[in-house]
Amino acid sequence: MKCDLEFISDADIYRQVILQEIPSVKKFLWIGTSDLKDLYIDQGKKKVPFLKLLSQLIDDNVSIRLIHAKEPGPNFRKDFDRYPNLVEGMEKLLCPRIHFKSVIVDGKFAYSGSANLTGAGMGAKSDGKRNFESGIITRDPGLVGKIMQQFDELWMGQHCPGCKRKKYCFEYREME
Repeated sequence: MKCDLEFISDADIYRQVILQEIPSVKKFLWIGTSDLKDLYIDQGKKKVPFLKLLSQLIDDNVSIRLIHAKEPGPNFRKDFDRYPNLVEGMEKLLCPRIHFKSVIVDGKFAYSGSANLTGAGMGAKSDGKRNFESGIITRDPGLVGKIMQQFDELWMGQHCPGCKRKKYCFEYREME
């Protein structure tokens, strides 16, 4: 990356965020998305579930947090079950109000944009099947910090007391 802020779109999101930055994580990975589906990525000469990469990161002692808005589809759940270390090794939060999409790597890199954590959203599908998405990537400490703050405030439940959608929120019902 040549500057501290770069506009990316479509398949560049897949190449730069999913294939380049996420595999390089050393300490922690935070992912925020409203939609969550099975995403297959290139690993060597094969396509593998993105969850396999997350499983490998957990094995390397990377802390992973995932916030998503709704239950993932059956294919995602089937892939999830193939990697038992994800159950205890990946922290998850379900918030029906989340609509931001972000990826934060070690507090030093961030993506923020329109792409959900799906094959079509992240640009992993072919030209005729992927969504038209865009976002920014940055290493600017101030901007990364603001993206992290938004994620962390939601993670810590800062918005829960005043939320008008509590009846749809499994997490909030668990806290009562």
